[in-house]
Amino acid sequence: MTAEPDRPAPRNAGVRLPLVLMALAAALMWGSSRMTWVTVSSSDGLTEPRTNELNGGVWFGALTPLALVLLAGMAAVLATRGWPRRLIGVLVGLVAAVTAVPSFALLTGSGDLEKRAAALAELPARATVTAASTAPLPSVLALLAALAAFGASVLLARMPRDTAQLSGKYDNPVARREAATEEVSKQRTADKPDGALSERVLWDALDAGTDPTEDTPKAGAQAPDSAGGQAT
Repeated sequence: MTAEPDRPAPRNAGVRLPLVLMALAAALMWGSSRMTWVTVSSSDGLTEPRTNELNGGVWFGALTPLALVLLAGMAAVLATRGWPRRLIGVLVGLVAAVTAVPSFALLTGSGDLEKRAAALAELPARATVTAASTAPLPSVLALLAALAAFGASVLLARMPRDTAQLSGKYDNPVARREAATEEVSKQRTADKPDGALSERVLWDALDAGTDPTEDTPKAGAQAPDSAGGQAT
């Protein structure tokens, strides 16, 4: 028997890249949330000047929850097929858009940086912001995460319906054994050698009670009984 790759591998190959992109996006978002996005210095005239470092979890509070949403989306992709999987792709695209907005705004200098930094640092009303600086690296990481999530969303939204359905079919052991028996029957009808079947199909056929080496499916075993009945 000639060993061939398992059937589920090529059908699942289209899902692997979106999953990798979603995992990458989640990792980048989590890493960015732990880094300092904005450093603000302030003075209130009564105490010593102080400096506050605002990490991604403070500056963009939804960053970590969005990363968790992507991880949950990965599990949902594996558990679904067809249009629900494409719907997950749309939701992943929304996550990408939400992630990109604050990082893009910070990189381009949009909005009132000092006012937002003072509010997030919970400075007293009498305090005055003397300086506010941004770190570009965490914003770039968040933007890359958004791009990775967007790429995953496009791949999921454009995933062919038949590919997803076949993947689910061959992930089901019962359906896989039925399909293997059907392929063995087709192989016998076409009078082709057993080597044309993959090793996975042969084993599934054996599990289903079908011997791929027989010329006909248990027809020979029934012939003597039939002949005996006619003689009687």
